[in-house]
Amino acid sequence: MNDCLFFGLNQSPKLFKNEPEKIKKPIQFKFENENENENENENENENENENENEKQIKQISTGLFSTIFLFEDGKAIQYLNEEKYSKQNSSKIQIENIEKVTVGYHNEAILTKEGNVFAKGRNISSINPKEFINISSLIEDKNDRIIQDIVSGMHSIYLITSNHNAYGIGSNGFGQLGFDSNPLYKTEKPILMMKNVSKIFSGTDSNSVFLLNSNQELFGCGDNQYSKLGLGESTKEETKIYKLTKIQNIPKGKIIDIQCGVAYSIIKLYSCGYSQYNGLGKNEHTYEFTEIKSSLFENDNNILDFSVGYSHTLILTSKGKLIGFGLNNFGQLGTGDTNNQPIQIQIELPKLRFNEDISNYHISCGYLHSFLYYSSPSFSNLEEDLIKLFRRKEFCNISFKTKNGEIIGAHKLILKYRLNQNQNQNQIEKLQEIISNKSIKESNQIFEMIYSNRKINPKLYSEIKEIINLNEKIEETMKRIYLNENENENEKDFIIERKEKQYKFPKLILIMRSELYRGMFLSVTNDTSNKVTDYSELSNKSFQIFEYWIYSNQIKDEIQITQEIINEIKIGIDYFQLNQTYPNLFDLLINKFNNQNQNQNQNQNQNQNQNQIQIKKKEKCLIF
Repeated sequence: MNDCLFFGLNQSPKLFKNEPEKIKKPIQFKFENENENENENENENENENENENEKQIKQISTGLFSTIFLFEDGKAIQYLNEEKYSKQNSSKIQIENIEKVTVGYHNEAILTKEGNVFAKGRNISSINPKEFINISSLIEDKNDRIIQDIVSGMHSIYLITSNHNAYGIGSNGFGQLGFDSNPLYKTEKPILMMKNVSKIFSGTDSNSVFLLNSNQELFGCGDNQYSKLGLGESTKEETKIYKLTKIQNIPKGKIIDIQCGVAYSIIKLYSCGYSQYNGLGKNEHTYEFTEIKSSLFENDNNILDFSVGYSHTLILTSKGKLIGFGLNNFGQLGTGDTNNQPIQIQIELPKLRFNEDISNYHISCGYLHSFLYYSSPSFSNLEEDLIKLFRRKEFCNISFKTKNGEIIGAHKLILKYRLNQNQNQNQIEKLQEIISNKSIKESNQIFEMIYSNRKINPKLYSEIKEIINLNEKIEETMKRIYLNENENENEKDFIIERKEKQYKFPKLILIMRSELYRGMFLSVTNDTSNKVTDYSELSNKSFQIFEYWIYSNQIKDEIQITQEIINEIKIGIDYFQLNQTYPNLFDLLINKFNNQNQNQNQNQNQNQNQNQIQIKKKEKCLIF
């Protein structure tokens, strides 16, 4: 069953049966049978819902009128939150290969893995407001129709294309589509808002929107009531900003996320707008982004996720704390009461099934309710996983000092192989020399570039390009760590014991590859530093396949795959919880097995053909 908690206004009888209107404490979410009163479909629907429970939730997006659950298999189901729709069943969205879902006040949007966006809503299509239509195909520039991200606002939907152009569709009543004094009230086709955009931020209950360009410059437009665009005191009388306006006084450092509520906006973790609901603990407006301070969290680096609803906010920290503030009249903060909270308060959580891996929990705040759910980590991008681990201090075993005397940590093993191998110690010294002249923001960017070998900041990249491997992918780095077995003996800090042999691995590598060990090592409650695993069901050859694949994402060429090995690997995948990895190990094995058989058959056919040729030659000789 999925690990998912709910609290707040219980709007949908199809989600929570026999529960009060106000669910004041977090309760376990469970998919209910959708057609129990229809006898002819009862058994069929029970089976379907059992299957839904077995699926792993990837994302939840929720608003006033609907909630969409997206599963890891790329399928989604939608529940309507209005009581007047209570006789209507939940519906499976008839779109395949879904990558992301977003829910606004009166709209929903679906992004597929192919880059298409399907949306519906009264501001999206006046002809078919209840039917999903492909809005990405309506973009005039045919070369700009592959979408890489989507965001829903209250009455609008925003798209970022693969060319980093931002488009908006829907209502423009508050200027949220950025038309400079354009009288257009709404549009039913995507309109270009801005070029060179890296991220768009809005909210399910917000008519405000923020756009961030590749230079980390932030722009905003739309609803500015209570000064929730953070533009400064000079705009405090302007309730609508029709033109995309640059926000000057933004916090220093990398902007990770912004979310908007009806009365305020939060940038991780700074707030502006109506202070009664934005965690600053005072009843007045803040015209610029102001830091949210609390003893409940030390700094922004400890924040794993946060979400903003109508007028409430939830924050999840890396130490497993759920912190909330704002309106709580329906129990949407999960505190057990309905008292509003103008300052931060910690929320008591029941024991979670995956509590040892709190970093993979996510929050989704709706209008007057909230979800906290577990989503399996994605292993499809080793670089992203490595950067996430870089940000966790407990896995940093080498320190560097910035120009302001701040200490930044890194992983010595990774640096050892990402830096040029000639006189490696000198390269680390050169890196320290570079870091000593940089700010903490620039230092973070330098390490992210070393880990990923991407030009996140071209200027800084030019300064470090002499000391890093320019052409090596992270998979190649992992393979070299594996091949230099004796040299890395001191870096291997975890033992897997099987039969009479011990295998040593760096914890860092296991975290990146196995959900089992990710949960074990990222535990916020257990000390697993000396834990030894005993697993004896795999043969030596099968375990060698695992060992090589964990490092390299590949299968050794010289290993001959048999049906027996495939059967063993299937058991091992479940044990090590490798199901989320990509490419999938089992698929690789099957392909290799089929290719080997195909090659064998081809060789046999070639041998048979050669034999037949030899026989014919002999027959000809006999005739003559």
